[in-house]
Amino acid sequence: MLKRDIWDDLVAWKDREHRPLIIRGLRQIGKTFIVREFGKQYYKNTVYIDLRANQSVHSAFDGDFSVDRMVMSISASMPSARFIPGETLIIFDEIQDCPNARSSLKYWSLDGRYDVMATGSFLGVKGFRKPYTRGVPVGYEEQVTMYPLSFREFVRNTGINDDILEYVGRSLKEHTVVDKTIHESLRALYYQYLIVGGMPEAVNEFFDKHDLNSVRDIQRRILSSIQDDFGRYKDDNGKDKINETLKLRANACLSSLPAQLSKEYKKFQYSQVEVKGHSPEKAEGLQYLEDVGLVIKAYNTTELSYPLEGVKKPSEFKAYFIDTGLLVSQMSDDVPARILSGDISSYKGAIAENMVASAFAVNGRELFYFHASSGSPELDFLYEKNGEVVIVECKATNTKNTSMRHVISNPKKYGIHPAEKYADTNVGSGEGFYTYPLYAIGFMDVSKENNIVPVINVADLKLPE
Repeated sequence: MLKRDIWDDLVAWKDREHRPLIIRGLRQIGKTFIVREFGKQYYKNTVYIDLRANQSVHSAFDGDFSVDRMVMSISASMPSARFIPGETLIIFDEIQDCPNARSSLKYWSLDGRYDVMATGSFLGVKGFRKPYTRGVPVGYEEQVTMYPLSFREFVRNTGINDDILEYVGRSLKEHTVVDKTIHESLRALYYQYLIVGGMPEAVNEFFDKHDLNSVRDIQRRILSSIQDDFGRYKDDNGKDKINETLKLRANACLSSLPAQLSKEYKKFQYSQVEVKGHSPEKAEGLQYLEDVGLVIKAYNTTELSYPLEGVKKPSEFKAYFIDTGLLVSQMSDDVPARILSGDISSYKGAIAENMVASAFAVNGRELFYFHASSGSPELDFLYEKNGEVVIVECKATNTKNTSMRHVISNPKKYGIHPAEKYADTNVGSGEGFYTYPLYAIGFMDVSKENNIVPVINVADLKLPE
């Protein structure tokens, strides 16, 4: 079993007062496996309900939402199910296929006798089905997004000592050079991860056989399986249908991504999407890829100012694969060998840049960049930290970071900003910026600000005389 960071989140959820938990994310990233395994280890009894495969159980949620009635109806459809108060985890797999099951979460929460988890691959996909007729249980459900394995998770599953990971994390935080032997080992693992990516089946295959050809076959099969579901929706009778036009547009947008990311300026251009339709129509296909969790966007900004959301250009963006391994699997067959040799400069830095983008997304950071209208300077990424805009440049090699230096040397025009460079090098620094190895992006900490505010005592307030 692969060690996943989300496991700790599930344990923390169980140990505190909680509501039904929905785990959302791209298909085939291990959502079903992780919740079923969690049920085995932490509950005496688990009731697993596949709402996509088991259509007959849907009727259990058609009547009133009395928990006793729903338990009785589920038991009638699933004779082996056992409901033991205080000891049972109920799993609703693919909950988007049964809207009434999701509406019922409020009543499972209020009842409190059973813990409930749900998974969803199409939650938030526009047009998947008509709006919920019985409401979404706002305030009675919790949500967490699951992603493919991050680089840190990948490394953890190699069997590396946790002390080594702590040492590396400390070195990056304190800006001290990583021991050469450790650095070279992580550098080699990083190159492997660029090829393998984080889809669990591909990772398991790699650790089992270390055969990159086999991994590539699995990646392409996974992507093909995901594409088979493009455009799927539920009709009024709950039957699966395919929106063929949307499917064509989504596939065309996806096929264009390797070429889009190989340009000097990687702005996504609908003119490069080979399908009939105007840009707004093609945009539906790209939005679909984003909704299902396969693609993430980074937006250009008009300036380097906080907050970035207030200065972004909604119509100017780059689009990346959420999993770099899937991107590499769509490139020419010689790319993996070149990556292993240390050459990731092909495709104009698309591979390294995609890795940084996916790492930001996994850590919950919004993606932004800066590309001046004149074409220069161009900063690969921007993110917010402690009320400041941090500049990020990503280099496949350790070449000069001309744009970053230009911005740093012109504070009157661009302001003063912390700056980070990720390149094929060890930890170091320059004038006004820190340099990190490319693998360091996988050790990024999620910035969590303290939101606890002091209590204002109003009990003793008196009217003035």
